[in-house]
Amino acid sequence: MFGRSVAAVFAVVLVGGAAQAADLIIPSTPVPIYEAGGFSWEGLYVGVRGGLSTYGDNGAAQVGFGQVGGAVGVNFIPADPLLLGLEVTGDYYWNNATTGSAFYANLKAGVVVTDQALIYAIGGIGVDTSAGVSTTMYQVGGGVEFAVTDAVTIRGEAVAQGDFTGGAGDNLFEGATGTVGVFYHF
Repeated sequence: MFGRSVAAVFAVVLVGGAAQAADLIIPSTPVPIYEAGGFSWEGLYVGVRGGLSTYGDNGAAQVGFGQVGGAVGVNFIPADPLLLGLEVTGDYYWNNATTGSAFYANLKAGVVVTDQALIYAIGGIGVDTSAGVSTTMYQVGGGVEFAVTDAVTIRGEAVAQGDFTGGAGDNLFEGATGTVGVFYHF
């Protein structure tokens, strides 16, 4: 009888210990898989740019200029990968004979090729002022922009520009501008 009692106590201890050991196992939830969100092209941005431009009204010889300026804009992505935007630019230009400034309001349409690359077309109207004379202008062109950090991009852009003066011998486009810039996206 003593042997049965010892066996029963031993069985109870083993079963109780096993049950207690099972209580010590803490179930864990699986760690979620992290996926990087990529660069966000949407929203407000500002930047600086510099480059070269040429201009020759009514078939005159092309004159080269250095150029520096900036841009402020906002992008929207109505449907992936399509990007639409509004941008305002202001530039100061010079050469050894003259100086001037140009301001444009532009519409932008592009395609987000990868999370870090954007190809776009741009066009707008503006005012060019040189030697105290202001001329209403238009521009059409395009560019490519690359994200280099979570908020900074670099951009290369080329546009053809013309004026609304018309008349005999007036070309559709009298000039062109090529710029490279650095932009911060908020």
